[in-house]
Order: sequence, then C-alpha cells, then structure tokens
Amino acid sequence: MSQRDLFGGAIRAKLPINILDASDVRQVPDTQEVFLYTDVMGPFLVIEVLERVSEPDDMEAVKFHFKALAHDNDATTSTMQDPTVIPNRRGDQTPSPVVLRGTQSISKFNRSTVDQVEILMALFRVQVQSGKKQRSADVVVSANIPRSSGGQVMVGEEKAAAIASDFNSLVESLCISDYDLFA
Repeated sequence: MSQRDLFGGAIRAKLPINILDASDVRQVPDTQEVFLYTDVMGPFLVIEVLERVSEPDDMEAVKFHFKALAHDNDATTSTMQDPTVIPNRRGDQTPSPVVLRGTQSISKFNRSTVDQVEILMALFRVQVQSGKKQRSADVVVSANIPRSSGGQVMVGEEKAAAIASDFNSLVESLCISDYDLFA
C-alpha cells in the first residue's frame, strides 16, 4: 500500500501499489478517481465526490447511495447488510465513514447472463463552514467485485478478501485535507 493524492491532493488515501489509475487508459469524470486491478478482470475501486443527499441520517444516506448505484447498474436484485460507522481516530477533521456491504445482480454489456457483484461502500458526509461559505458533499468510496457470471466464478474468495482488505485500508486512511474541493 502507498499513500496517494486524490483530486489534486485535496484527499489522500492508501491504495495498493500495483493498482492502475483508470484515467491513464480512459476518460474519468472530474468527480471520480477510479482504480483498476490488473491481476484479475473486473474489480475496481472508486472514490467519488457527489452532491450531498437530503437524508439527514448518515445510515439512511449510505443506503440511498447503494440503491442509486443499483439503479444506475440496472440491477435486477440487490441486498445490503446494515451499515456501521468506523470512527475516525486520527484526530483530523475527516468525517467518520458509514460503511455497508451488499450484492447486486447485474446484466452487463447487454448479455443475457447475470453477474453477481459484491459491493463495498463507504460514505463520508462532508459539511463544513469555510470562511463565509458552507461546504457540503457526500464522498462515496466503493469496491465493485464481480463474484460470478452465469454461474462461473470470476473473483474467488481469496482475491475478494484481498480487495476487501484494500477497501478497508483506503477507507480507514482517507483524509480530506482541502475542503475547497467541495464548492
């Protein structure tokens, strides 16, 4: 793992050394940082800055983002476990993330087979006063792990556990250092 600057250094987090920055191979929106695993096809990590959703409760807000992702993925089914909070013990101003785990059944690339995709999601709810300006956003971190497609294993237990460990390291190390990122 190595510490990486994200969004021009406004956010820093630990990521695997051998992970590929997707912006090196394709266009990525300015609101996202996307990282691809090169040793297995399919899994990726995303850090995304989104408009803060109206749900006042953090637990409901992370569920909202999970459901929105399922909708965006055209998931035929989705399930999620109850979210939990991981306290920020570093002493910085980064909000404590709310984390959940779930699965989505997705038909990708107009195929008739259905992929079972494990989704790990963390939500950092940003709301700070910067000068005279109120800044708010939802920073969503997700790991997408395609576990099977049409009954065939895509990512096995060992690799899925390694990706989950990478996700946990990313989430626990994520530090927001420049709140001007959030207009």
